[in-house]
Amino acid sequence: MRRSRTPVSPALEEWTTHRTGVADQWTPRQLAYLKGNRTVSVVIPARDEEATVGAIVAAIRACLVEQVELVDELVVVDSRSSDRTAVVAAAAGARVISQDEMTRGLPRLDGKGDALWAGLAASTGDLVAFVDADLREFQPHFVTGLLGPLLTDPSVAFVKGFYHRPLVGTSGVEAEGGGRVTELVARPLFNLFWPELAGFVQPLAGEYAGRRDVLERVPFVSGYGVETAMLIDLLEMCGLDALAQVDLGERLHRHQDTEALGRMSGQILHTVWQRLCRRGLVEETAPPGNLLVQFRRDGRSALPNLDREIVVTDVSVRERPPLAELRPSSSFRRAAV
Repeated sequence: MRRSRTPVSPALEEWTTHRTGVADQWTPRQLAYLKGNRTVSVVIPARDEEATVGAIVAAIRACLVEQVELVDELVVVDSRSSDRTAVVAAAAGARVISQDEMTRGLPRLDGKGDALWAGLAASTGDLVAFVDADLREFQPHFVTGLLGPLLTDPSVAFVKGFYHRPLVGTSGVEAEGGGRVTELVARPLFNLFWPELAGFVQPLAGEYAGRRDVLERVPFVSGYGVETAMLIDLLEMCGLDALAQVDLGERLHRHQDTEALGRMSGQILHTVWQRLCRRGLVEETAPPGNLLVQFRRDGRSALPNLDREIVVTDVSVRERPPLAELRPSSSFRRAAV
């Protein structure tokens, strides 16, 4: 018996047809010509990524800065690395800034979202592309694919990348095994509460680009809630038709273990809770619990009859306000110097 398929809504089908592209639609030289007098920044948040960040910076610099003048500024945000990330990135040709120095004078926040905010604040380009620092076998089309819709269609404000994500494990390679948090947590939540965003293949992808005047008007959530919050906030601010996605091919990177993915999921759930409260869809009678209890089997439990260590993590999220709101303040000017 053949299982029936439920058709997608006409609006979703129209958006995915109209707003989904492929990276090889545009060449670097074509985009450099279309750029005109606009400027482009690439921001790479990095924490303990000395093994991969240098190759990413070198590839962007060689192909998109020197060979073709598409990228005007290449910024690596050192997010409290304990290794040689900053040294390697600088040697490869990036301007390296410290997350803490960039946010000096402001409340201390942790995680990727704060590093992205610092990178946006430190950069100057009219268009800003964000690329993760843990990519292996990086190719420049990860940048050109994101910039293509922005440079060819003035109605596009933000572009999200998507790709194949093979999961390499001890028993072999699972072709589509990556993106576990997307499939188990983020996608069901988007379909429940923001079905307009259901067409995004990988809503948590770390590669995306936008126009500065748009990016500076949205808050940046700390930690791993940043991509979830950004899509929701941009949808409400700009509308779905201003958002696009591009197929970037295959993404090879370091995968996190299940325990880390659980913490990531907790931060995403907190982020969604906050947005639901703001829309009045949830009555905030009391804040949700901030602590995630996990169990690690290593035999060091202090509790009787339990051969697992209890690991407790605060998965609450905070956020930097839109950059446009802070630029006039004296405290931020001091921090940005």
